[in-house]
Amino acid sequence: MRIVGLTGGISSGKSTVSNLFKSHDIPVVDADIVARDVLKKGAGGYKRVVAAFGEDILQANGEVDRPKLGQIVFSDPGKRQLLNRLLAPFISSGIFWEILKLWLKGCKVIVLDIPLLFEARMDKWTKPIVVVWVDTETQLQRLMARDRINEEAARNRTNAQMALDLKRSKADIVIDNSGTLEDLGEQFQKVLVQVTKPLTWTEFWLSRQGAFSALASIIIGVVAGKNVLSKL
Repeated sequence: MRIVGLTGGISSGKSTVSNLFKSHDIPVVDADIVARDVLKKGAGGYKRVVAAFGEDILQANGEVDRPKLGQIVFSDPGKRQLLNRLLAPFISSGIFWEILKLWLKGCKVIVLDIPLLFEARMDKWTKPIVVVWVDTETQLQRLMARDRINEEAARNRTNAQMALDLKRSKADIVIDNSGTLEDLGEQFQKVLVQVTKPLTWTEFWLSRQGAFSALASIIIGVVAGKNVLSKL
């Protein structure tokens, strides 16, 4: 199995690229969706976050007010680190189970869409790593327009993440999303060819087909060995 790491920064266009993979029938494990699930009322992550941040972050229905929680952690690095520590074990296990389900289905290539791929040190489990990059000014303008916030608030959010230039230096593949959607689409087609090329032998043996092949080889070897011994 080939596990492709996909990351970027806020308003870099990572979600657009993730949707392009989906539209080409490449399964995507979205860490943001997993994170939302672990914060649902009654979930393990929910209980820890409410205990740490108090019931002021809850809506009337008891669910976490995500925008309010976001405002708290984006303006306070200490609280942001606390939130990441509280949710990391639940998100990691959730991602693992999603990968396992896709492995059992026999998927050969999957994409891990993780904003904090490097920060969570999950990059070591993915190859290749695709970073969706955009220049700082374009990133700020897109974020301000999307969320209708001022420049200071936008900078607080971008500064809360690893710099895109640093992520770009760690990437195997870089998608420059500073241009148009048409430009992005052209780059994506080239990336798609790279990530869907035939599996290496290591990747094959890690796939369900590879595991079954290995098991079949072992069984055949054992049976053949018994037949040889019975003739001695």
